[in-house]
Amino acid sequence: MRRDYGYFEEDQLGKPYDLKLLRRLFPFVRPYRLLFLLSIFLVTGITALDLALPYLTKVVIDEYIVQDIGEERPEASQEKRVYVADLRRPETERVVNQYPAFFSIEWPYARIGYEDLPKLSKADLADLRQPDYAGVARIALIFLGIVLCHFIFSFGHVIIMEYAGQGIMHDLRLSLFKHIQGLSVAFFTKNPVGRLVTRMTSDVQNMHEFFTSIITVLFKDVFLVLGITVVLLVMDWQLALICFLMLPFIFVATTYFSRLARDVFRELRVKIAEINTKLQETIDGIRIVQLFLQEKKNYKQFRRLNHENYLAGMRQINIFAVFMPAIEVLSSVTTALVIWYGGGRVVSEALSLGTLVAFISYMRMFFRPIRDIAEKYNIMQSAMASSERIFLLFDTREQIPEPDVPARMPGKGAIVNFENVWFSYVEGEWVLKDISLTVRHGETVAIVGPTGAGKSSLIHLLERFYDPAKGRITLDGVDIRQIPKTQLRAHTALITQDVFLFADTIQKNITVGNPALTHERLQEIVAASNMERLVQGLPNGLDTVIAEGGRTLSGGERQLVAFARALARDPEIMILDEATSSVDTQTERLIQEATLRLMQNRTAIVVAHRLSTIRHADRIIVLHRGRIREVGTHDELIAKQGLYYQLYRWQRIS
Repeated sequence: MRRDYGYFEEDQLGKPYDLKLLRRLFPFVRPYRLLFLLSIFLVTGITALDLALPYLTKVVIDEYIVQDIGEERPEASQEKRVYVADLRRPETERVVNQYPAFFSIEWPYARIGYEDLPKLSKADLADLRQPDYAGVARIALIFLGIVLCHFIFSFGHVIIMEYAGQGIMHDLRLSLFKHIQGLSVAFFTKNPVGRLVTRMTSDVQNMHEFFTSIITVLFKDVFLVLGITVVLLVMDWQLALICFLMLPFIFVATTYFSRLARDVFRELRVKIAEINTKLQETIDGIRIVQLFLQEKKNYKQFRRLNHENYLAGMRQINIFAVFMPAIEVLSSVTTALVIWYGGGRVVSEALSLGTLVAFISYMRMFFRPIRDIAEKYNIMQSAMASSERIFLLFDTREQIPEPDVPARMPGKGAIVNFENVWFSYVEGEWVLKDISLTVRHGETVAIVGPTGAGKSSLIHLLERFYDPAKGRITLDGVDIRQIPKTQLRAHTALITQDVFLFADTIQKNITVGNPALTHERLQEIVAASNMERLVQGLPNGLDTVIAEGGRTLSGGERQLVAFARALARDPEIMILDEATSSVDTQTERLIQEATLRLMQNRTAIVVAHRLSTIRHADRIIVLHRGRIREVGTHDELIAKQGLYYQLYRWQRIS
């Protein structure tokens, strides 16, 4: 049976193009809908300008370069191609009078065969065709105007789409970060950090590429294809049908390669996430890697992952290496058909030369959107795979629920009560069994027991990192599941064996969650937590910036900062989870002094490994295999000579 380990990237995902994904993106798109509408307007204008350029080519060829009068003037001779000049122009009348043998006159037009035009002098030919030169110049100016408008529209479209894409990415990342922060501790114990980092960074960035590149291409190319289809059918429907013969082959090729590319991009997303996870794990555990001489083995594992990613990338390249030339071949075949069929009709004068030239230009434009989609296909596939991963994370509901009808947090002096509590991390494997325990206000209760007895689990339940499977935990009779988590945790402080500090100043690590502390109060906290020597030894005192996780401090120094942070919060319930199990004797003495100050007039629950540190406790709870075995003071439990006595004696001997 395959074990999950939280690697949800390995799960089988849905259909290649699930419209539900696009619908789920809509709430992030909605705030920018006006920008998208403006973008669509600009795309429509850009498409119209693109469609106008080949048609201008047709006009300039048929009207001014090579006149085609066969359909426009039925009375003209169909056996001989002629140039028609307007006799109402004085220049035309002069030239006709100078070469009467070459012209036939039908007022107000004079006609001359194209084969006779070279027989005129250059000056007379220029005078005769001066309207054509003017028409060509006019079309050229219109062409330049269209190009300028195209540049302005395209610039505005890119700016708008980039702004919208950045905004959507910004909102999506914030929403995802907020969702991840609300997930339970159980989720983070199963999911590697590298995977989550990949979701927040590269996957969200892929969605930005989707909105700025793919949507732009989609709208523009759809409008362009529809526009070209309409223009081709209007210009010559028979030649248009010849052009459309290749469309079924294009559809089949696109469908086939999309399926192949989809699977490859899913695999690529998995491999990238695995590489990130391995890199993060190596950096975090570099001391262990080097200590146990695992560099070579670790390198081989990373090389295997990197090679698998390389192979997946090569499969992607192979797919597009076939797909792109296939589209080019279909485009070339279609152009050849247009030249063959349309050229024959031009020779038989059933089609104008300008129309054929425009058709060829339109066909190149017709296949350009398909090539654009092919070029953007990697972005599109990567974005679709990323959206699946992102929403798979959004769909993860491993959260500690908030109450539907919140109860008010009890006031100071609340009594903590565990009532028949059962708990397990894995269904059926009970860690805590029928725990009933009362902690009165101002009382210090120590919890001891061998490894795996359930001590830390008891603490995690009180902080609502988890909820019990059976039973309940109350404060003054109010189930803590009815108290908002923010209120519950604001009235408690937890100091664990492994202290985490942020990469910031010592002062900000102490005042986290309570930044309004006065300077005087901060100095009192530093003194109460025995941090004076530490602060004095730092180059900038409390303003000294420490490394991520507090790595520049020793374990004992991090514990002192943690005690100061707890004291700054002024909690009603103080929880210590083996806070002194990994410090030296001198630091332990400083921590014990700080602990006594911290627990004055507060309810305190202390999970202890060193039994010598909890002799002052009002009561000691002995856990074994998830059950409470003994309860009493230190002296009472020693006198019983039970499990506590055995644990104490073993520690004395060791």
